[in-house]
Amino acid sequence: MRTLLLTVLMAALAACASTSKVMIGQARAPITPDQVRIYSQPPPHYQEIAVLDTQSGGFTYGEQNKMDEVLANLRKSAAELGANGVLLEGHGNAYSGSGVGVGVGKENYGGSSSSAVGVGFSISPSPKHARAVAIWVDPADTTPFTPTTPTTPTTPTPPEPAKPTTP
Repeated sequence: MRTLLLTVLMAALAACASTSKVMIGQARAPITPDQVRIYSQPPPHYQEIAVLDTQSGGFTYGEQNKMDEVLANLRKSAAELGANGVLLEGHGNAYSGSGVGVGVGKENYGGSSSSAVGVGFSISPSPKHARAVAIWVDPADTTPFTPTTPTTPTTPTPPEPAKPTTP
């Protein structure tokens, strides 16, 4: 039971991802993360509050799940600072070295000896990381977001051929 508890605790700690914040402006009153909008291009007028760096947890699998976790971390951190926007500057995968290790050992003591070989590997996926700027955009300056629906090109219908007339 104790081993299981320790394993669960270690996994939970390894899965936690923190977001670093470097303040470059004045924080505002906190808001909820669902009020934070993600921008890929800067809006016309905004105030910078902080530079944010974050990454997905060590046990997040799937590229979309990793990106969702990164964006949630950015929204949460921005909301804590009162920023209603996050200007995404870049994101990528953090690659680590080989996930396989080998160890060999031998011990001699008096007339007895023992040998051991161990092999270990890591199944932890590489995390996704992102850098963004927490910003405040005056709600009066923003246009409401309306998703565009793709339109299918229309082809003109050809005119009907003329019908022969009989006298």
